[in-house]
Amino acid sequence: MNTIFVAGHSKLPTGIAANHISESLTLTLEIDKKYGVIVDASCTLATDHGREYVKNLLKGYSLKEGLDEPLQQLENGYRGKAGNAIAAALKDSYKQYQMHD
Repeated sequence: MNTIFVAGHSKLPTGIAANHISESLTLTLEIDKKYGVIVDASCTLATDHGREYVKNLLKGYSLKEGLDEPLQQLENGYRGKAGNAIAAALKDSYKQYQMHD
């Protein structure tokens, strides 16, 4: 395979739908080994729409260029209460990626 799989985790805020399922959020990324591009993403938000939105937001970014752009897009586009948790899980995923880059 030409990809790697990393997972990042963070704590969800209280009082949101996903928190009734789990207290933590998991974000998984499939990343192209050569270019560092996110080819697929998944997260444990409660709704299909939320999971799909995060997936589409992250796909195509190269982690070799850092997190500034995807974090900015997340901040600009995602208005749900889990935004900080998604950002924290993305940062955790990035740390996992850097350990194997």
